[in-house]
This record gives sequence, C-alpha cells and structure tokens, in this order.
Amino acid sequence: MADSLRDQLLKSGLVQKLKSEAKPEQPRAPAARPGGRPGDSRGPRPGQNQSQGKPPPRGANSAPKPPRPAGGEPDLAQAYALRARSEREERERAQREAEQKAREKRERREQVARLLNGKALNAADAEHARHFEHGGKIRRVYCTQDQLAALNRGELAVVQHNGRYLIVAVEVAQQVKAVLADALVLLVDPNAPVEDDVPADLIW
Repeated sequence: MADSLRDQLLKSGLVQKLKSEAKPEQPRAPAARPGGRPGDSRGPRPGQNQSQGKPPPRGANSAPKPPRPAGGEPDLAQAYALRARSEREERERAQREAEQKAREKRERREQVARLLNGKALNAADAEHARHFEHGGKIRRVYCTQDQLAALNRGELAVVQHNGRYLIVAVEVAQQVKAVLADALVLLVDPNAPVEDDVPADLIW
C-alpha cells in the first residue's frame, strides 16, 4: 500500500519545517532603562546613583567642615594640657630652687665649721651666765668673769653652730657673719648709745 501524503511529508521533513514556521513568536521583554532593573519601566528611584543603582555614600552631599583657623582659641583638651604642663614646670622650678638653697646653706655651714675649728673660747669651768635674746627667746652662754666683761664691751662675740653657742673673738665672728649672717647671735657695739644706766659688766 502506498504511503499516505502525510507520511511522505513527514519523511521528507517538510512538516517539521512548516510547524516551526507556524509557531507564534514569544513577546520580547522591554529593554531595561539605564539605572533600572530589567523590565522595570519606572527608572531609578530618587537618591539612587544613576550609574550603579546604589544610594550615594553617607555624607557625600554634605559640605566639608572648614578648617579651624591657625590663630583660633585652643580647645578644652589643649587648654588642660597647657595648664598641666605649666603647673608641672612650676613645681619643678620650685623644687630646683629649694634644692639649690639647701645646697648653698649646707656649703655655708661647712665653711662656718672650718672658720670655727679650734677658735671657740668656751671654758669648761665657766660659771657666769650671759643672757641674750635669740630667736624670740632669752638664751644664755656660760663664761668666765673676764669673758663676761669682754662680751659686754664688744671685745668678744657669741655665734651659734650645730645648736651650740660659742664664744669667739670679734674677728672670727665677723668672718662667720660674712658667710652666714644668722650664725652671729651676740656682738655688743661699744659705740652704741647707752639706753639705760645698767653697767655693762653687770651679770643678768
């Protein structure tokens, strides 16, 4: 039996070609607009970067802060730092001055000790007390009768060294005074006017 017309067409491939030509075309998706998604006809949203579709970085549109003028007032932290440094320098300066004064005083005392070495005239058997004012209080040094008269005439003097009162010659007392003025505690001026009628050699 001869093949039907349809079978002959299938064999020749003409039917498949006609089916493919007769198949309706699918509608094409609209082209995506710049900055939008495929198929999104609304376009980029406000605030989005049109080139990348992302929001602009935070602060990108804010104006840059103007630099602080060079001659402006320092901020609070700088003010505290300056104050702390000033106070520290003041303490260090005061400490250096105190150390310098202590060192100078120590050197003067050492010099006074050298001047008084072997120059004290205090007698071991002295029994006369010579009173005088020193440091706001009445003090005394024991001396002989002759030394008492010499002290009252200004021929001898009394100096203080290491907590002791030493009787010395006037020349030695003047040298000590030149080095350490506070060390001289008694030196009568024979030319001073007499304020009362108390004898100079009176024991009091």
